[in-house]
Amino acid sequence: LLLPLSSADITVGNLESALGDIGEPAAKRYTFRAPPQAAESLQNAGFDVMTLANNHAMDYGSDTLLQGISLLKGLGIDVVGAGADSGAARRPVIREVNGLRLAFLGYVHVPVEISGFDTRSWEATDGSAGLAWGDPAEISADVAAVGESADLVIVQLHSGIEYGSAPSTPQIEAAHAAIDAGADLVIGHHAHILQGIEFYGGGVIAYGLGNFAFQITGDPSTAVLNVWLDRDGVRQLEFLPVIIQYGGQPRAASPDEAAAIRRNVYQLTNLLNAK
Repeated sequence: LLLPLSSADITVGNLESALGDIGEPAAKRYTFRAPPQAAESLQNAGFDVMTLANNHAMDYGSDTLLQGISLLKGLGIDVVGAGADSGAARRPVIREVNGLRLAFLGYVHVPVEISGFDTRSWEATDGSAGLAWGDPAEISADVAAVGESADLVIVQLHSGIEYGSAPSTPQIEAAHAAIDAGADLVIGHHAHILQGIEFYGGGVIAYGLGNFAFQITGDPSTAVLNVWLDRDGVRQLEFLPVIIQYGGQPRAASPDEAAAIRRNVYQLTNLLNAK
């Protein structure tokens, strides 16, 4: 059973696309742009916080990035990981939920693409719009700074190797830096397949959540992650198995499909924590 995303106290996601109706495609192999109306779809689905720190958010340039941010914020969806300059891209979003002050941050740290495109060229600077790059030192500084004004810190990290079930070294270093600095939860994506959970240093790292609403020719198995939080951090985790149908629409997995998805996550998790 898949409950509506809006049934959660707060729903976060990764928007892996430009959003708007302006700009020209970047010189890279795959470029995505959703129409402005897609922002309303995200609002209707129940999303509250969206990270744009990924390798497609600037597929149509910085003006389209800023248009997308404006569209989302205009509908009450907060944005992390991108902005008009480095300060805005690295600025946390703080939401109070059931008496807990939750701080959200977003970062991208992915390899240079086969075509030669380097996502780091989109890194925001003091004077230019862009994305928050997942440098471990900067993640540590941001988490430590916001930790003083929040009960819990959640970091979204777009990192790893596409279709690799094991986290990459930069992915691990960035996630560990976040937890070491005081983050309670790291939510990861980029590999397009599920990766395991690491219980590290008093925090929880979900390295890769696969896809959700995304057309893909590979393994259609994925999951929605539910997390229960209290003042001590992560209290409980739940994976809701999902299958991506042709056309990109998700559906609840059948009992047999769900068992296979959970078994895969358990096996990957055991490998990460067998130390």
